[in-house]
Amino acid sequence: MAEQPKSPQAPISPVKNFFAGGFGGVCLVFVGHPLDTIKVRLQTQPKPLPGQAPLYAGTFDCFRKTLVKEGFRGLYKGMAAPIVGVTPMFAVCFFGFGLGKKLQQKTPDDILTNPQLFAAGMLSGVFTTAIMAPGERIKCLLQIQAASGEKKYAGPVDCAKQLYRMPASRY
Repeated sequence: MAEQPKSPQAPISPVKNFFAGGFGGVCLVFVGHPLDTIKVRLQTQPKPLPGQAPLYAGTFDCFRKTLVKEGFRGLYKGMAAPIVGVTPMFAVCFFGFGLGKKLQQKTPDDILTNPQLFAAGMLSGVFTTAIMAPGERIKCLLQIQAASGEKKYAGPVDCAKQLYRMPASRY
């Protein structure tokens, strides 16, 4: 059987890459944030006094105690910061990766080598760094606050404002 010639592939629009990445970022946060909340609470739980049990016995205990004390919404505390940070991060990441591939292809049908794909991935990382770090910091501060009971920040915007006013040496 003879192979049929491949029809030329239309280039993927950078706008499509951008929006696909943004939507993927929203899905990632929605599914993964409860697990991230549990992880951060386990990592930051207070050290028990001698002879006392830790606040959380493990992952499932932390999950159960969070649900009992704060309800289902407690698992999503601090989620606004990752949505604000991760959505544009993934959008820019997809955009950067698509741009990195496009810059190396002579035609949209060109198959890139592994080193070329690696270079495209590195370019996408350059785009995402400035977006990722502030959102991650705000998210962790809000998650720790919820677990400790001390209310230092009213929400993600207040947290960002307080961080902005803070001397750089205290980050």
